[in-house]
Amino acid sequence: MDSSIITIILTILAVVIAWKVLKGVIKTVALVGILIVAAILVFGGGF
Repeated sequence: MDSSIITIILTILAVVIAWKVLKGVIKTVALVGILIVAAILVFGGGF
């Protein structure tokens, strides 16, 4: 359970950084990719 919370916190940080740094379509692709990876890690059991 603790690793899920850490993953969610790191995901939020990654989204904030991508939101500030990237622009346009690249931002959208990066945000979707970050959220997909986080969902797999949290709900799929992780590594």
